[in-house]
Amino acid sequence: MKKKKFLLWSTLQLLLLKLNSTLKTRHLAMSLMVLSVIILGSGIGSSKYTTFIGIQPAIAQRISPSDVWQQVYQKLPDFPKENKYISKETGKVAENNTLVGRLIQYHIYVKERAPSYRLDWKLTLADYLNANETIYDITYPGNGTLRENPIEGDRAAISKLTRSQRNALVQVLTNIFNSSSPAQPQP
Repeated sequence: MKKKKFLLWSTLQLLLLKLNSTLKTRHLAMSLMVLSVIILGSGIGSSKYTTFIGIQPAIAQRISPSDVWQQVYQKLPDFPKENKYISKETGKVAENNTLVGRLIQYHIYVKERAPSYRLDWKLTLADYLNANETIYDITYPGNGTLRENPIEGDRAAISKLTRSQRNALVQVLTNIFNSSSPAQPQP
């Protein structure tokens, strides 16, 4: 009987210690949150170039993904445009709806991959080559705006590229997106 009481008492003590530890952790977290609000609200962040704990504000504007395709074609003028598709809305050739534009839209908006990393772009190209994830016709950029879904033409164009052409595309894309990162202010 004493063993049962001792075991019950030990278990109860362990539970109380665990509860006390949890409450202290929550109290500490709440205290840190309150302190953060006080510091941020005290006007420390009102100077032009805040460097509190190494955080600096973004000064440069980020580039719009919808403008990047033009820069890619400036740097890679021989890259296939695949812009022969007819717009559903106008009935005319949608010249600004290009392979690179759709590739960027797929990469950023459909797959939600980071545009500043080479590996992510390589994964996207692997999708086009059927070596990674499936590209679904219904979510592919251009499916809703063009009379013909450009996915098969885009896949064919990507598959015709050499490895060095694909590497050049990846490098140009990462360079463009990384050059548009916010500049650090100079003190």
